[in-house]
Amino acid sequence: MNKRGLLLVFSGPSGVGKGTVLKEYLQSHPNTAFSVSATTRKPREGEIHGQHYYFMDRQAFDRLVENGGLLEHAEFAGNCYGTPRETVERNLEKGIDVVLEIEVQGALQVKEKCPDALLVFVMPPSFEELSRRLSGRGTEDAETVRRRLSNAAREMQAAKQYDYIVVNQTVEDAASQLEQIVNAAKHTAKYLSEFIDEVEYDAETCCK
Repeated sequence: MNKRGLLLVFSGPSGVGKGTVLKEYLQSHPNTAFSVSATTRKPREGEIHGQHYYFMDRQAFDRLVENGGLLEHAEFAGNCYGTPRETVERNLEKGIDVVLEIEVQGALQVKEKCPDALLVFVMPPSFEELSRRLSGRGTEDAETVRRRLSNAAREMQAAKQYDYIVVNQTVEDAASQLEQIVNAAKHTAKYLSEFIDEVEYDAETCCK
């Protein structure tokens, strides 16, 4: 069977609970690595280099971009973020699945560079429910919630460019959906192309 790991790209709007769903999924899938992003922003209290982010200056980040060392990158609020290619590739070659939790802009960059990547978008049961979840946090004022909802509406327009949709009605159900999707992806002809080639080669050799 295919010895290479699966590259899973996971996206969704703010407030949809994608991080919680992913945490639930990762707890029961120890052979899946969570990709750590690189960033030029300063570490916040309690953040550890190499665990939460790879913290670097702008010059080092730009060098990675120029040398093709990032699978995707973007700039938000004056800080740069990106996915280091080397670590991802190393894990995939070891047969370890790798998850990228990134925004739509970065996900579509990965889709272009890595056609074999599996893109999954998390949707709320309804926009009204997303609004309720964001408002229910009680940590942001009405204007911030309104802005987040506006951004969410824009992000969800890209959902049709993804391979699968997970609807987060409950965390447990959403994590189960994700597991089914990953299992299905690992039985596609695209993912098992190397295995198919090996069997075809054996068949040709045997029949000579």
